[in-house]
Amino acid sequence: MTDPNAIQPSELDQLPDRDPEETAEWQASLDAVTKAAGPHRAAYLMRRTLERAEGAGIALPKLLETDYVNSIPTSAEPAVPGDEAMEQRITAWNRWNAAAMVTRGSKYGVGGHIATFASAAWLYETGFNHFFKGKEADGSGDQLYIQGHASPGIYARAFLDGRLNEEQLDNFRREAGGNGLPSYPHPRRLPWLWEFPTVSMGLGPLSAIYQARFNRYLANRGIKDTAGSHVWAFLGDGEMDEPESTAALALAAREELDNLTFVINCNLQRLDGPVRANFKIVQELEAQFRGAGWNVVKTLWGTAWDELFQLDTTGALVRRLRQVPDAQIQTYQTRDAAYIRQDFFGGDPALVEMAKLLSDDKILECFHLSRGGHEARKVFAAYKAAVEYKGAPTVILAQTVKGHTLGEGFASKNANHQMKKLSVDEFKNMRDLLELPIKDSDFVDGVVPYGHPGADSPEVRYLQERRAALGGPAPARRVHPVAPLPAPAEKAFASFDKGSGSQNVATTMAFVRLVKDLVRDKETGKRWVPIVPDEARTFGMESLFPSLGIYSPKGQTYEPVDRDQLMYYKEAQNGQILNEGITEAGSMADFIAASTSYATHGEAMIPFYIFYSMFGWQRTADQMWQLGDQLGRGFLVGATAGRTTLTGEGLQHADGHSPVIAATNPAALSYDPAFAYEVAVIVKDGLRRMYGEAAPDEDQNVFYYLTVYNEPMPQPAKPSVQGIDEGIVKGLYRFNTAESAGITPPANAPRIQLLGSGTAIHWALKAQQLLAEEWGVAADVWSATSWSELRRDALEADEALLRGEERVPFVRQALQGADGPVLAVSDYMRQVPDQIAQWVEQDWSSLGADGFGLSDTREAARRHFGVDAESIVVAALAQLAKRGEVQATAVKEAREKYGL
Repeated sequence: MTDPNAIQPSELDQLPDRDPEETAEWQASLDAVTKAAGPHRAAYLMRRTLERAEGAGIALPKLLETDYVNSIPTSAEPAVPGDEAMEQRITAWNRWNAAAMVTRGSKYGVGGHIATFASAAWLYETGFNHFFKGKEADGSGDQLYIQGHASPGIYARAFLDGRLNEEQLDNFRREAGGNGLPSYPHPRRLPWLWEFPTVSMGLGPLSAIYQARFNRYLANRGIKDTAGSHVWAFLGDGEMDEPESTAALALAAREELDNLTFVINCNLQRLDGPVRANFKIVQELEAQFRGAGWNVVKTLWGTAWDELFQLDTTGALVRRLRQVPDAQIQTYQTRDAAYIRQDFFGGDPALVEMAKLLSDDKILECFHLSRGGHEARKVFAAYKAAVEYKGAPTVILAQTVKGHTLGEGFASKNANHQMKKLSVDEFKNMRDLLELPIKDSDFVDGVVPYGHPGADSPEVRYLQERRAALGGPAPARRVHPVAPLPAPAEKAFASFDKGSGSQNVATTMAFVRLVKDLVRDKETGKRWVPIVPDEARTFGMESLFPSLGIYSPKGQTYEPVDRDQLMYYKEAQNGQILNEGITEAGSMADFIAASTSYATHGEAMIPFYIFYSMFGWQRTADQMWQLGDQLGRGFLVGATAGRTTLTGEGLQHADGHSPVIAATNPAALSYDPAFAYEVAVIVKDGLRRMYGEAAPDEDQNVFYYLTVYNEPMPQPAKPSVQGIDEGIVKGLYRFNTAESAGITPPANAPRIQLLGSGTAIHWALKAQQLLAEEWGVAADVWSATSWSELRRDALEADEALLRGEERVPFVRQALQGADGPVLAVSDYMRQVPDQIAQWVEQDWSSLGADGFGLSDTREAARRHFGVDAESIVVAALAQLAKRGEVQATAVKEAREKYGL
């Protein structure tokens, strides 16, 4: 049986030892120390030796964990500039008003969170007073990703600063009247204050990394100098369980994003209890971030602990701190000194002796109050170390107490996330603790008052002076007045009008070709940001590699294997393409950063993100919502779209529902173009609306979702139909009639209207022929470029009617006078075309690819779902038979004829 304590082989056994005797001497020295002074002393010496080696530049793997103590000792902390007493008073006012706002709002039942800001107040206040740069200097400033549950504290500071008034505070979470405050950071709801929506857990840290990366992208491409911008992401330790929170840590380290700092509020509590009840979340996060290549700064203990650490001559205190699980540290927060003496100190003789030197008050001060995240000096030292560190991003692990200063009823209680108010007596205790000049008589009818020292008070003047020195208010969102981008040359769009002749072209290829022309535009070409998650060759984009380059901050440090080919893999420091690897979430974070650059940096960028349609909305719909909330602009392109166009890949690649999900997003303009010229018209209109001279009644803060297909088909010339561009943009136009298609149906033939979108229009066109040639039915074919835009317009018409305004939905206008019933078909589930059914005056029916996808040929899959041309014919005959316009037997005959 193997001895588990025996020295195991290591990777060093593979390397030749040029001096075994010297090696043996070092090992013997370690054995001697261990025997004479114990393993803890030996470990200490090894740690100090490793520190010396690192300081000397000797290449060694770093330890993933350090002791459960502060990274920066008190003796090394820099002095905090400014007036610490003044900052203490400012923070006290903000603590009070944050709690008062939520408590006052509780009478309306709208909720709110008190405990988070109470724990993190100094993490924010220190930054606002000394580090966070505003936008009044170079227009960018720092980017602040505020923890969503801490929003009351940010509102309280804006109130003290004069940016908000009491009425607005009283309308916290009550926005319907138009003068309220959103519950969390929501740029769409409060666009002058909030830049980034962060309350969907995990998206804040992911977006912060890609924002820091996009800042470097802008600088390396020569578009804007972003050296003065720093990205700060404030996170909860419980939030780090979300996979998105840590998904891109390696990217941040790999690209040396020292313009990025994570501040993780380690109050050891998630929503319902301890984050790591039986373990230590700080140590776990330290190992995770160190392993990913980040600089880690731990700010755990306040100055009250200095005396304890000075007494720890044996290392027993540090060992005990590493042993105690998080849930027990939380328990100490609520227990008396006798309990702490027994449970924490009582198990080790050295700690028993140490405890004899400590008063009960000292023990309670340390275990109840003194945390690194609650002291401005500790936080300042950590922030200064972060912004001065070069070559890697920094994470600050700041230990705090959830509910700090709110009283014993809140601090470290498992339920404090659900506790929405304090009693009057609890507020009075808080007032006394914070030493605020609020009188008992100010509590009128049991209502807690807001507190404000006065617009011209020393506190407000100090706050405003500090913000002025740092570049203006923060957080703040600014959209600087900029001239609309000039429209690209018409030639790029008009080239699609003549069609492809005899050549088969997929709409994916048509879109890529259009972008290739647009990025050559002298005025706006550099502003395009192509984003793709490791599928550029699938979408035919490899031709862009050598011309645009793939962005890499290190350039190309190797010779690519295909260097001798025309379309070789070219990486460049000023590369334009963001080829992200297999990460749809990362690609979406890229897109969000680029799509909001017009506000963040005053530089309008035009991102297009192309992806397998199945892996867009289904996988990252939460980020699409974040994009809409953040008022992003750009083009999302769902390629290889539809349920039956990529059938060899099987169920997981068969997208039959992305337009349904897209239709739920108010900011998404979803299109399913059938032809290349439609793609060109939609992109042209999108550029006009989002970046050019938008109409006065149009919302510029939208984004476009285009589904394009990998099925090469003949691309027809653009019909010479009046108002065709309007129809393409609004969602529907008649592509042809039976007569204009060269089909001559019998006189007085029954007629039907076939509506198709995307690749389905080709099945409708074939069905049009079959209906005329084999069944004597005339069919007109319509291209439905956007079912959801038709529905949106119809909903707006309904709303106008309720206001007493007469408006006819566009879909009804377009189909007015069209003879016969309407049959709609798409490569998606029937719910997609059925969006407009209630506004169509004609008899309505639809076909779609409902259910799960499957692997087979396109033809077999379409027959399986009943959407191929023959199935359309049978469905059309069934509709006409109901109306008595064809014999009922024709339906049965058609089914048998086509083998249905």
